Amino acid sequence: MTAVSPIRLFISYSHKDESLRIALGDHIALLQREGVIAAWDDREITAGENWAGQIADELEAADIILCLVSAGFLASPYCQDKELKRALERHEAGEALVIPVILKPADWTTSPLGRLQALPANARAVTLWSNRDQAFTSVAQGIREAAQKLAAERPVQAAPTPSPAPRSSPPSTPAATPSAPPGSNPTPMTLDNPEGRCGPIHPFTSSRPTRLAAAPSSINLEP
Repeated sequence: MTAVSPIRLFISYSHKDESLRIALGDHIALLQREGVIAAWDDREITAGENWAGQIADELEAADIILCLVSAGFLASPYCQDKELKRALERHEAGEALVIPVILKPADWTTSPLGRLQALPANARAVTLWSNRDQAFTSVAQGIREAAQKLAAERPVQAAPTPSPAPRSSPPSTPAATPSAPPGSNPTPMTLDNPEGRCGPIHPFTSSRPTRLAAAPSSINLEP
């Protein structure tokens, strides 16, 4: 079993083109539900967060960086000096793929983006299409193809296999020590005697048991 993660997509745009960005979001929503991409733009930043740091982090983590080109985008110092500059550095290093999406007619072909293949088809600005849904469909299809290509080139990591639970062994039962029958004497202990030899010593005495002399068989009494 293999683990597959979506391609991370960063959207760089001018807030003057907010309505077109929203329309693009609708057309790539299916790609997100299918797990092909995970799209992010600065509207994801919540109150209280460091917006500049969040943008920088997402830009560094992105696999594809969309640049929504318009006159407003080309005129934005932040888009040009921060986002686009770093995006192109990562593109040149082979760390990410930069895709220009031409929203409105603008003199963008002489910019650094001019050497990159753009969307929609034929790099025709979205607002010049008689049907904008067709234009955004062309953009979504191009993003799908690029994401699938990146996913195919990405090393596939095997999903971690859960290790089996250790088999518990039954607790070892100590060998039973035979007990002396009731009423018997304790087992004699072995101690050294003064001659250096060992012999059984009764635990309750300090000397070996002595043998009693045999009683005489008969007693003669003198009258």
